[in-house]
Amino acid sequence: MPYFQCYPVVLQVFTCFLLAAVWAEVQESFSPECREFLYMGTPPRGLEHPSLKKICQRYNGKARYVTLYDVVDHIPIYSAYTFKRSDGSKKVDIPWMYEPQLSSVSDPGDMQPFPQDHLHRSFEDAQAILEDYSDTVYFERGHLNPDEHQANPDDKAATYTLTNVVPQIREFNIGSWKQHEHTIRRRLNNYCRGTAYIVTGVTTSGGMIRRHNIKRVAIPTYLWSAYCCVDFDHNAPPGERSRFPAFASYGLNAKERSDVIEMSVQDLEDFLKKVTYVDKSFQIFYQNCEPNDSVMVGLK
Repeated sequence: MPYFQCYPVVLQVFTCFLLAAVWAEVQESFSPECREFLYMGTPPRGLEHPSLKKICQRYNGKARYVTLYDVVDHIPIYSAYTFKRSDGSKKVDIPWMYEPQLSSVSDPGDMQPFPQDHLHRSFEDAQAILEDYSDTVYFERGHLNPDEHQANPDDKAATYTLTNVVPQIREFNIGSWKQHEHTIRRRLNNYCRGTAYIVTGVTTSGGMIRRHNIKRVAIPTYLWSAYCCVDFDHNAPPGERSRFPAFASYGLNAKERSDVIEMSVQDLEDFLKKVTYVDKSFQIFYQNCEPNDSVMVGLK
């Protein structure tokens, strides 16, 4: 099955009073603070299903990026973030975290480190936990929003939540996909003059990581990514200039034949419409990442 599988999921509906009373992380629609991570404040179009929850990923009291999370397959469908110029260093001293708001609106708005005891039993129905990845031989926790695309230590730390990772074949994670992340970092470091918006997501086809013979975490078939930077260096070398203002890519999550292929955003959208379930109106960036000053002013 592609992205969505037909499970009887009940969509929780929160009243306006409850949303106002709680500093909610999981939102019916992204708040203005969280829309800042989306080009023109607009999330990808054509991805709707009751099992998909919009998360404003908060860490240390501040919004860091946004994620569309599948509470049935226990993986993010995409994470959307703004690229920060960096040297690519990693922050390795951060404990893995989870999202309290996926289970209870009374919990804190910030992502939290996993508890040391078995309190996670209260929220593992809605999201992946560390044990889901502990006995996997072939898979690693692969970031959608990678820490090397962030510069601030807190922004880097915020990427270490299981609501931002998917099972990646080790060879793909440390090989072609990691090299692709390096390539995008260098390109945007060198030639993007303004804000670069990135959306990185997955497709699935039914494969699952099991724990105690229970299907727990969907295994992505492909990883894909697209960026949008309308303020770029028009004097960049032709090969790089042709990749602005927007470009995209995808790669097969496998040991072999997993080269990352770059293409236009429209070509990626066409590819995703063929290999997974998305609405025919599916669009990653508002108006295909075409700058519109009047619209931008209206969204601020």
